Amino acid sequence: MTLSITWIALFLAAPTTLIARIRWPGAALLILACCVALAFGQLAPASLLALLLLVVAAYAISADRPQAIRYSGHVLFIALAVALSMHWLPGFHNQRVIGPERVTPDAVPFTMYLNLDKPLIGFWLLLAVPWLRARHDLRTTLKVGLLCMLATTAACLMVAQLLGVVAWAPKHPADSGLWLLNNLFLVSITEEALFRGYLHGGLARLLARWQHADGIALCVSAVVFGLAHAPGGWQWIVLASIAGIGYGLAWRYGGLQASVLAHFGLNAAHFFLFTYPMLQSAVN
Repeated sequence: MTLSITWIALFLAAPTTLIARIRWPGAALLILACCVALAFGQLAPASLLALLLLVVAAYAISADRPQAIRYSGHVLFIALAVALSMHWLPGFHNQRVIGPERVTPDAVPFTMYLNLDKPLIGFWLLLAVPWLRARHDLRTTLKVGLLCMLATTAACLMVAQLLGVVAWAPKHPADSGLWLLNNLFLVSITEEALFRGYLHGGLARLLARWQHADGIALCVSAVVFGLAHAPGGWQWIVLASIAGIGYGLAWRYGGLQASVLAHFGLNAAHFFLFTYPMLQSAVN
C-alpha cells in the first residue's frame, strides 16, 4: 500500500510538473510522495540533507540573487545531480521491481529499480529553472516530437544492429506496464530535463553571443549524454550520442515535451521490438 501511494504520487507529479503552467500541484504531489516514503522507511532521515541542499540550490539560482550566488547555486545543483544519478547519497532505498532476468534468451540480464533519488533531478529542474518551460503550441510539439522520434528511432536501432548490440525480437514482457510508467515519468522526463533543458538550453543561453551557439550546445549536450552511457561500453556512447542529436533537435524546435516524446518513443521501440537491453554476445 505504501509503495503504491508513493509511486502513484510521483507518477502523477511528473506529468503535472512538466505540462502545467502553475507549478504548485506538481510540487504538492512530490512533497506528498516524499512524506509517505519517509513515514514508511523508503526514504531514511539521511535523505533530508539532499532534499535540503536542493532547496538551497533553488533559492540560490533565483534571478534576483547576485551573480556569484546564482553561479554557486548551479555548481551545487550539478554536484547534487551527479551524486543523485550515481546513487551516491545516503537515505534512498530504491526498490528493485524487475530482475535480474533475461527479457529474451540471448540478452544480458535486466534489472529495474524504482529510484527515489535520480528523479529528484528532473523535479528540481522543472520546478526551479524557468527556461525549461518555454512554450510551443501543441501542434508544433507533437509534430516535431513524432518526426524526431521516428528519425532517431530508425537511425539508432539501425546502427545498433550494425554494431551487433541488438537484434529483432518482438515481445510483450509481463512487466511492460511498470516499465512504461517508470521509463516515461521517471527516466525520460528526468534525462531530457537535465541534458536538453538544462545543459543544451543553458549552454545556448551562455553562448548566445557566439555564432552557431545553439549548434554548439546541441553537440555538446549530445556528447555528454553519450558519455553518460559509458558503463554500457563504447557502442552505447555512440548510440546515445546519435540519440542525443535527435532529442536535441526535438528540444530546439518543439520544446521539452517534444524531446521527452522522442526519447520515450525510442526507448519503447527498443524494449518491445528488439533485444533488451542488449545481446549477451555484445559483451563477451
